[in-house]
Amino acid sequence: MSEKVALDTVLGKAMRILHAFAADDQTVSLAELVRRTGLHKATTYRLANELVQHRMLDRTEHGYRLSGGLFELGMRASVERSLLQVAMPFMQDLYERTHETVHLGVRDGHEVVYVAKIGGHRQARMPSRAGGRMPLHCTAIGKALLAHADPDLQNAVLTAPMARRTPHTIIAPGRLQRQLRAILEQGVAFEQEESTLGIVCAAAPVLLEDQEVVGALSVTGPTSRFRPEQHVAAIRAAAAGLGSTIQRRRNLGSGV
Repeated sequence: MSEKVALDTVLGKAMRILHAFAADDQTVSLAELVRRTGLHKATTYRLANELVQHRMLDRTEHGYRLSGGLFELGMRASVERSLLQVAMPFMQDLYERTHETVHLGVRDGHEVVYVAKIGGHRQARMPSRAGGRMPLHCTAIGKALLAHADPDLQNAVLTAPMARRTPHTIIAPGRLQRQLRAILEQGVAFEQEESTLGIVCAAAPVLLEDQEVVGALSVTGPTSRFRPEQHVAAIRAAAAGLGSTIQRRRNLGSGV
């Protein structure tokens, strides 16, 4: 076996260990890591301890947990960091206007990656978190991004099986396609309890002059008090302002 293939194999196994941690995990035992990864116990033990040495994991008396070294690496991701720096004032303003949870998301494949999340004391319980992922088809941010994606990507999402996360999740390709057309016309996407029961959301794409979509902003709240249609103007304005700022930075060669 060549050195490159051997290295790829080791890296792949190490990544399986890191990705075995779920969003809500505090500590995961060695036995559970073995179960989740399917790796041999000795291999899991050796690689986990190497990851500890490189500050990717911490070892505790009950097992392993993700380390601060991963957070440091994540903060060096230049595109997302630059986008977040420019977006934060717009997110804060949108939060002040709505007092509901505000998200910034980007597309990665068929998923939304949440770059940032702002929520106050009233924020509703929801599964989203900074660095977390959700399917495109069942979130307002995801649908806003998908509506402005290229036809090949849209077709790939529409023809693939779409997970039904709640009874309200839209999994019929024709119905989702009609929503995507409406999003292009109206400049806003809605989610009605499609990813999480009790949660509704509105999102607008962040577009540049050439209609390139670099992300999307959303406001999310509980069905008991939040009416997303009442905040469409504020969400559109925040997304448009962010897009204009990014465009100016790019025109000056300084930007995102």
